Amino acid sequence: MNINFLAVLVAALVPMVIGFIWYNPKVLGTVWQKETGLSDEKIKGANMALIFGVSFVLSFLLAFFMQPLVIHQFHITASFYDYQEQIKDATTFEGSIYKQVMDLVGMGHRTFGHGMLHGIMGGLFVAMPIIATNALFERKSFKLIAINCGYWIISMGIMGGIVSAWM
Repeated sequence: MNINFLAVLVAALVPMVIGFIWYNPKVLGTVWQKETGLSDEKIKGANMALIFGVSFVLSFLLAFFMQPLVIHQFHITASFYDYQEQIKDATTFEGSIYKQVMDLVGMGHRTFGHGMLHGIMGGLFVAMPIIATNALFERKSFKLIAINCGYWIISMGIMGGIVSAWM
């Protein structure tokens, strides 16, 4: 299964775009700022180039991981990993089985909606428990947990949709 680096790159931009909207003072930014205890001065005093640069690298890593999370064909290829040489020569038993499976599955479930479903599931069952656990130990409010988890569930949903649909 080939990796679509352009799709990964575009999907890595999603958390930034969603973040500009989600954490805008006219949306949830004011509530988020209050719940985090960050003052305007502290926010303005941050090295935003560093924050956005590192955030993009981390988003790229997440987008890269979204492919095997949302694309079923990655699992089929992985199942035949030990048979790579035989797969190259589809006349062998293992190669012919791989070809038959891939012909049967084809590009099934490679839609934006299906990828979004799996991305949202990743947000709900991976990101949310991690964020919520950390926030509970840090004595953060339920509002802050809900704001941050909602952001990642939506971001991961759209990221999953992009990497799934973009062939």
